[in-house]
Amino acid sequence: MSIRNSVQGYGWLSIALHWLVAFSVFTLFGLGLFMVDLNYYSSWYQTAPMIHKSIGILLFATMLFRLLWRSLNQKPNSPEGHKKWEKQGAKLGHFLLYLVLFVLMISGYLISTADGRPISVFDWFDVPATITSINQQEELAGDIHEILAWTLIALVAGHALAALKHHFIDKDSTLVRMLKPTK
Repeated sequence: MSIRNSVQGYGWLSIALHWLVAFSVFTLFGLGLFMVDLNYYSSWYQTAPMIHKSIGILLFATMLFRLLWRSLNQKPNSPEGHKKWEKQGAKLGHFLLYLVLFVLMISGYLISTADGRPISVFDWFDVPATITSINQQEELAGDIHEILAWTLIALVAGHALAALKHHFIDKDSTLVRMLKPTK
């Protein structure tokens, strides 16, 4: 198993990063849904947001590393038989996934730091509040965050359905390449 990508497929680090991000996105989405119904007297009232923010900051760092790793590795060729529109759709879909995820995380940062307090990441380190002067920052960023969270889930569903279509209908290696590292 190779750490690096090849023209035939992805290396184990790219695969691990893909699934770590996927798991984190679903965890954050579920935790976000859980948090909106918490009240002040809930034992999770402060714990859930702290976990959500901490994972979000770590995911941001992971995504920055993922972009760096992606830029340092070759991109595997598309499996034979992919049509031009499928390749363009995949490129657009991946761009939108990255864009929405980054804007979603930035909006989360803006919500959390609107009052000028830093974000404590599992009490390991703090991320300072650097932007606090946007008018109605918490509300505006909160609305954007909610809309983009649902948008991201829709994009992820489309991404997963496309992978399943390639696996079960087209019977190509698209899905398998993200499960099994190249040699």
